[in-house]
Amino acid sequence: MNETQVHIVPTLTHGRVLARRARAAAQKGLLVGFHGYMENARIQMDRLEAVPGSAAWTVVSIQALHRFYRGRSEDVVASWMTREDREDAIADNLAYVSAALDEVPHDASTRVVYAGFSQGVAMAFRAGVLGTRGAAGIVAVGGDVPPELLEKASLQFPPVLFTRGSRDEWLTAPRFDQDVAALTARRIAVTARVYDAAHEWTAEVSQAIGEFLKDLQLSDS
Repeated sequence: MNETQVHIVPTLTHGRVLARRARAAAQKGLLVGFHGYMENARIQMDRLEAVPGSAAWTVVSIQALHRFYRGRSEDVVASWMTREDREDAIADNLAYVSAALDEVPHDASTRVVYAGFSQGVAMAFRAGVLGTRGAAGIVAVGGDVPPELLEKASLQFPPVLFTRGSRDEWLTAPRFDQDVAALTARRIAVTARVYDAAHEWTAEVSQAIGEFLKDLQLSDS
């Protein structure tokens, strides 16, 4: 019997990226967002625009490449990846983020902060640690650190704001605490916050992100 062969075929696809320019007189950097599973770029853009002080940042919301309809509705949502062909998907996503940022005016001195929610947290960490644009900070809301990043001692992490809801059944307290401990053990500057919430991005989270961005600006001055 002939065996079935699996071929991984590179192909060209198009991604959707939303961008809102900062006020010219108050340009603080790029705030780059990654939405969660079964969400889209508009949802994440709305979250980032609600962050206090974000008007001084160019806000970029990148939509995952794998689009589908939510249930029987006409709402277009997306997913970043599955476990199938995982390494190829990670490489594709990182190249996509780099290409997306090429569309937004900035230079080598521009401060870049990556912010993810749920499934998008892994993207924020990978872009911030492995991507072509060095990160000034990473914001993680309701998602964990990709384990392969923690396993490589040579990788450099920027300061991290790491948050979860106290009633979050996806990012549980043990998983959260384990990641915070692992980052702290590597002497990474971690701000860990737990809120009275479920698996969600709340107004309190937005407030904490605003404070985190302000602290990054102060540390660079």
